[in-house]
Amino acid sequence: MPYDPDSTAIVVIDMQNGFCHPDGSLYAPRSEAVVDDVVALVDRAREDGAQIVYTRDVHPPEQFDDAYYYDEFDRWGEHVLEGSREAELVEELDVREADHVVEKHTYDAFHETELDGWLSARGIDDLLVCGTLANVCVLHTAGSAGLRDYRPVLVEDAIGYIEAEHREYALDHADFLFGEVTTREDVAFDR
Repeated sequence: MPYDPDSTAIVVIDMQNGFCHPDGSLYAPRSEAVVDDVVALVDRAREDGAQIVYTRDVHPPEQFDDAYYYDEFDRWGEHVLEGSREAELVEELDVREADHVVEKHTYDAFHETELDGWLSARGIDDLLVCGTLANVCVLHTAGSAGLRDYRPVLVEDAIGYIEAEHREYALDHADFLFGEVTTREDVAFDR
């Protein structure tokens, strides 16, 4: 079934140097490997008139200083610090003025951001989700979208991961509980 470009957004999760570049502190080779697939998906969607949203995971150095339990630096080490090269989107992405960039501070791109309001204001219902990591920020953002009554569709061959079983878990969980899974080849827009 083709997607209506007027009510569809591509949501590109955290395709940043910290995760996708070999010098990144949380580099995952499979995240780097999907950069071209993400770019191809974005280019086709943009050409057909869909909205493009990029998320950036960004952490102020003091973000977890007063944390009681939730401390990503404790779990992952310091990463994508505010103002660092790691926090920048990979250079292969052609971010344009009409695109929307969401700066987030947790795994979920809806948590304490303007994303929900931005999508609602534009009449977006369907979210084609790609990016990295499958079982972390992709899964949490897609789940949060489903709970907000968006239709999250994970584009499986444009999603990075650390271990193959992490990706399979995320895709199976999304498909079972709150969303759908597709491939780039099966994404078509109704023009």
